[in-house]
Amino acid sequence: MNIEVKKSAFEDTLWPLIKEIRYTVFVIEQKVDEAEEYDEFEPECPHFLAFTDGTPAGTARWRKTEKGYKLERFAVLESVRKYGVGSALVKAVLAEVLPISNGKPIYLHAQVHALPFYQKLGFEAFGDEFIEAEIVHRAMKYAGKPT
Repeated sequence: MNIEVKKSAFEDTLWPLIKEIRYTVFVIEQKVDEAEEYDEFEPECPHFLAFTDGTPAGTARWRKTEKGYKLERFAVLESVRKYGVGSALVKAVLAEVLPISNGKPIYLHAQVHALPFYQKLGFEAFGDEFIEAEIVHRAMKYAGKPT
């Protein structure tokens, strides 16, 4: 399976595909309120779209915050999970963020079932569990060393 990740700006030609994947994964599959899924940060965020053999398969975005660089909205279609799409997305986002981070934290809010996935990619959990979009999450920071 060939995986390719492309960067996208908000509302360019890839945006409808990104929105469809996020809708499928978050709104339909995980029952996240659609109003909560799309937010005011969409226009300012660099978005990424992963393809498997030319077919849209997953998406992610990042944004700069007062705390550092937050990686967000990782979504991979169920039919292609376990094939490396999520890892390819994380690596593509990190490749863009690491050179500009200037030592500021790179972090994310992971659904607790995904903690081992992110740990394998060099993230460490910190703090207590919390609820976001009615799903249990935990904060994680990039430590720069895969486990």
